[in-house]
Amino acid sequence: MATYKLNVNGKASQVDVSPDTPLLWALRDVLHLRGTKYGCGIGQCGACTVHLDGKAVRGCQTPVSAVGNKSVTTIEGLSANGTHPVQQAWVEMDVPQCGYCQAGQIMAASALLASKPRPTDSEIETAMNGNLCRCGTYPRIRMAVRRASQIAANGSKQPTQSAL
Repeated sequence: MATYKLNVNGKASQVDVSPDTPLLWALRDVLHLRGTKYGCGIGQCGACTVHLDGKAVRGCQTPVSAVGNKSVTTIEGLSANGTHPVQQAWVEMDVPQCGYCQAGQIMAASALLASKPRPTDSEIETAMNGNLCRCGTYPRIRMAVRRASQIAANGSKQPTQSAL
């Protein structure tokens, strides 16, 4: 066991875990931040996506020892009250069905928009490609990413789903 100091959602945290402990388990089991989900454990589904210095990474494949001084953001830290443009768009476009993958989807989408505020459809496809949705809500996810881009650009409440 070793002690790691982490910056999670803007707060200093400390975890006592083995160096090879996946960040996902440090977040869920030690820090009790359960919004980040366990899906496959091999980095293929995206349910465990978090931000490491703003970049989308798989929490199940990132050892806590590799985090260092980087800032970790989980779904709980994206916004205090659900006002992040991606969260707003997810509600507006009625994206979730079962909802299990949605935290990872939202984290991947928000990382994309932070680096490319006006992504093309191809860039959306590429960025979201590694996040699986068993319910098949991919068309709504794509619409929501486009909508979040609009919200972020101008704070607009229009156009709605039918206009996209």
